[in-house]
Amino acid sequence: MSLSDVVKKNYGRQINECTDVELYRSIAELIRDKIRDKQRRIKGKKLYYICAEFLLGRLMVNNLINLGLYDEVKKELEDNGKSINLIEEIEPEPSLGNGGLGRLAACFMDSIATLGMNGDGVGLLYHYGLFRQQLENNKQKEYPNNWLEGTRFVQPTDRTYQVHYPRCDVIAKMYDMDIPGYGGYVRKLHLFDLDGIDENIVRDGITFDKRAIEKNLTLFLYPDDSDYDGRILRLYQQYFMVSAAAQMIVDECVEAGCLLYDLNDYAVIQLNDTHPTLIIPELIRILTDRGIDMDTAIEVVSKTCAYTNHTILAEALEKWDVAFLQIVVPELYEIIKILDKKVRKLYSDSTVYIIDGNTVRMAYMAIHYCFRVNGVAKLHTDILKNVELNQFHKIYPDKFVNLTNGITFRRWLIKSNPELASVISDYIGDGFITEPKELEKLLNYADDSILLDKLLAVKHNNKIALKEYIKEVSGIELDENSIYDIQIKRLHEYKRQQLNALYIIYKYLQIKSGKYPQTPITFIFGAKAAPSYVLAKDIIHLLLCLQEIVNSDAEVNKYIKVFFAENYNV
Repeated sequence: MSLSDVVKKNYGRQINECTDVELYRSIAELIRDKIRDKQRRIKGKKLYYICAEFLLGRLMVNNLINLGLYDEVKKELEDNGKSINLIEEIEPEPSLGNGGLGRLAACFMDSIATLGMNGDGVGLLYHYGLFRQQLENNKQKEYPNNWLEGTRFVQPTDRTYQVHYPRCDVIAKMYDMDIPGYGGYVRKLHLFDLDGIDENIVRDGITFDKRAIEKNLTLFLYPDDSDYDGRILRLYQQYFMVSAAAQMIVDECVEAGCLLYDLNDYAVIQLNDTHPTLIIPELIRILTDRGIDMDTAIEVVSKTCAYTNHTILAEALEKWDVAFLQIVVPELYEIIKILDKKVRKLYSDSTVYIIDGNTVRMAYMAIHYCFRVNGVAKLHTDILKNVELNQFHKIYPDKFVNLTNGITFRRWLIKSNPELASVISDYIGDGFITEPKELEKLLNYADDSILLDKLLAVKHNNKIALKEYIKEVSGIELDENSIYDIQIKRLHEYKRQQLNALYIIYKYLQIKSGKYPQTPITFIFGAKAAPSYVLAKDIIHLLLCLQEIVNSDAEVNKYIKVFFAENYNV
């Protein structure tokens, strides 16, 4: 079935007679039809990749590329005077992630599907995501990002799970998002939503009643935790995710023939950072409730779960007050005490204990009771082993491994930079699309001046395209012959955007004193600051003030300019 066929069936018209919204919906239907043809049940041990974030980016074009439909659909549209790029703008970006943690999860999902692995993702269906950023009076202002209203790629299932808290029971309803791999299989991203979610409780930007957990658990990713209600809400939210996930995993494994004491023969559960760590005591609770003794349950779960560590910053390693756990998950806290007691029997070093006074160290529980611990870059893993987590590495020398962060290069090359992908294909063929090491063949042309000129031309064209986009959205005119100095990522002190701001001030003062740079520089930023992170928001305020001061100064703006992109996304 072609796009023309879908359009005719849905609207009784030709492509050139349809609006871009109608065409977006028709392309989404075409994608769903193609995905149905590629759905295959895979037998054997299954990976469950659990993460609080999945920073997917827009799905339409990426799915078209991976399903082999992109060129055909693009041509059909062009033949009818339509632009696939304008239609793509109709699609809201799934607001399920924040930064590198969520982007890594999205890249792994693409790889799992492309490689035909037996694995699915598991997370939460945030109605408003992190937030939609607007820049008002040179400051960040947060608003709900109502992405679900416009998407065509989230489908309800008939699966529901009851999640028990001492104060109430709630229902988790499962939604699925299809993740097609390149030329291969289709896997699922399972997203749990609170069945009683109430969007109407959101007031004044992103403010809502944090105590109304029966109504708010899946409203926002990382709700503001600057007060008691916000902190404990995060714990309610995390347990909601892992309780529903654990029930789903056990059900699927039992359906496949698992007897539960052999769960590790049927499932691998990857904890992407510490947010899902409560699944360890939750699974132990489920197994013991079904008749397995505590020691066996602990052993089985320890052989089933693996942990990805994302940070060497001590303050970023998640910890929970014992009092919070006793309120939200008292049964799990009793199991955590047993887990800690086992550690204390084996080791006298208090720095490896799970419970430290009135605090539970979630990363430590994951390290002790997962069969693998990985860092996300060689340097990062080496620091974990040799410095930050050295006491654990001495205990478990074979448990620590490295899995370097990869990127879904098809997204950043074929989708985002088709002109560059075309030049590369002309020289080395298209094998790199499925085997990135093929790109090493380009080294044979390191001294080929014709290829180097072509690459520089692609770069120049892309700089012009960015210049035109920035002019369209902001009115700021850039010089494509300037150096583009781009820093786009979460706003955080350790990301050091403030150092870049100080450099801009330094250059400004140099120019004012008559010292002009040989080549003009354009500073481009994009960043969201957590709503309660005051200093990060102050840095955004500084950058926006610099944008105003620098760009309006005729003596300076010939040499440097500043642009801050609003509401940055994938």
